[in-house]
This record gives sequence, structure tokens and C-alpha cells, in this order.
Amino acid sequence: MDWQNLPSSGGGVDDRRGSGGVPGGGLAVGGIGGLVIALIAMFFGINPSSITGGSTAPSHTQSGNQTGSQAGDTTYQFIDKVLGSNNQVWGNIFQQSGKQFQKPVLVLYSGGTQSGCGTANSAVGPFYCPSDGKIYLDTSFFNLMKSRLGGGGEFAYQYVVAHEYGHHIQNLLGISDQVERKQQSARSEAEANTYSVRLELQADCFAGVWGNHVKDQENITQTDVQTAINTAKAIGDDTLQSQSQGSVTPEKFTHGSSAQRTNWFMKGYQSGNPNSCDTFGIAYNQL
Repeated sequence: MDWQNLPSSGGGVDDRRGSGGVPGGGLAVGGIGGLVIALIAMFFGINPSSITGGSTAPSHTQSGNQTGSQAGDTTYQFIDKVLGSNNQVWGNIFQQSGKQFQKPVLVLYSGGTQSGCGTANSAVGPFYCPSDGKIYLDTSFFNLMKSRLGGGGEFAYQYVVAHEYGHHIQNLLGISDQVERKQQSARSEAEANTYSVRLELQADCFAGVWGNHVKDQENITQTDVQTAINTAKAIGDDTLQSQSQGSVTPEKFTHGSSAQRTNWFMKGYQSGNPNSCDTFGIAYNQL
């Protein structure tokens, strides 16, 4: 695949790597059980303080709080291009539907930083904060994906960013606010979790929509798509619960099962149409 063909974000990446910021402590890199316990609440999700609930990783060669524009900083260039392509795809979709579009900022950091939803650190994984309209990504997460979560791969890394971008789209459309209100009025934690699952699966589908629109531009192959599918399977609630506690508790799902995450990503990828991503318009047992 040729991610270099994608457009730049034009300065949409706030590069805070090496700037000090908030101590992050780092991720546990021992057994997968301990890792899952540390991360399960935040994998590919909205920050909970706001809403309840085949290649190697691009290398980072800079130090300090750089702008990221220098040649050789492959991580920055990669993230900048993925963000830029999401801006382009969703900007066009919003324009065609007559809706107002606003680009998010992506904060690239190492260790820890401050967000509009509180402290961001490596232990929470990538997330979107509706309060400030920013995506937060610690650079160590790609290495985690490579070693633990489906094996990584460039399109899998793009899926991470596109999923968080999907939460930005939900925020612009008012879906996030609607979900928050429904969760607040839910009669039980299990009911509140069903809304979270619908939200996350829709973000997976939106990530697939983006992938459909760039597949020719990037020359995405079925092998590339498989890397994203492998990641979706690896971070399904049933898989994570089984690894961390030895059993599966569906009423505690917050992001969806491995099969659901894969299916909704592929719905978006195959259709390229966000209207195919209505996870709120069908019965929960049909997701």
C-alpha cells in the first residue's frame, strides 16, 4: 500500500512528543492478561470521563517538541497523511449532504499530556475527546499493536486513527450527545453498555467507509484489509474478556464482540456509505 499518496492534513497534527507534559508511566508489557486489564476500558473509544463507559510500525526519529515537518520523521508523516485523508473523505461526504464540517486536531504525544477530558497517558490507549474535538495518540501504541493486538500493519494502524476519527464524526452529528443522554437515563449498567457498543461499532463502520474511499488511492490489497480485521478481532470485548478473566460476560461489553467489530468495519469498507452504519436503527441482538 502507498500511504504516501494520501494528502497532508495541512498542520492538523499537534506534535507534543518529547515536550515533557504529564508523566505517563508507560504500558505493562508482560502477560496479555495484565495488559488487557490496563487497557480494556479505553481501547479505541471515547475518553470515559466524557462518555461512560504486514509491515512494521512507522519509526519515530525525532526528539523534543518538533513540528514534525522534517524529512525522516516517518511517524509524523504517516499520521499526518492518514489524518489528511480522513479530512478529505469526510469533508466531501459532509459537503455532499449539506452539513457543516469541522476538522479535528490529532495530538501526537509520548508518555502523557493534558486533554480536554483530563490526563491522557499511554495506559489509556488512543481516544477521542468530544470536549476539545481532538484525537489523542501515544506513539507507543503502534508497538503494542505489533506485539499484542493482531500483529499491526500499516492499514491496521490507519484503522486505529480512522476509528477515533469516526468518533469525531459522531460528535459533529450530535450522536455522541444523544448516546450520553441515553446512558444517563439507562435503568442499569448493562443497558448503558448497549449504547456504548452501538457507538463503538458505528465508529468501526465509519473507519471502513474511510477505507473504501482511499483504497484505490493507497492501492490497498486484501492482505492490507486483513491486518485491520486481525486488529478488530483482537480487541473485541469477548476476546479481551476471555484473555483477562477466562470467561465472557456479554452484558459488560462496551465495544462489541470480535465478530461484530469485524462485520461493521467491513460493512463500511464494502459500501463506502455512512448510511450503512446505522447501528442504532436495528435490534441489539442483530448487531
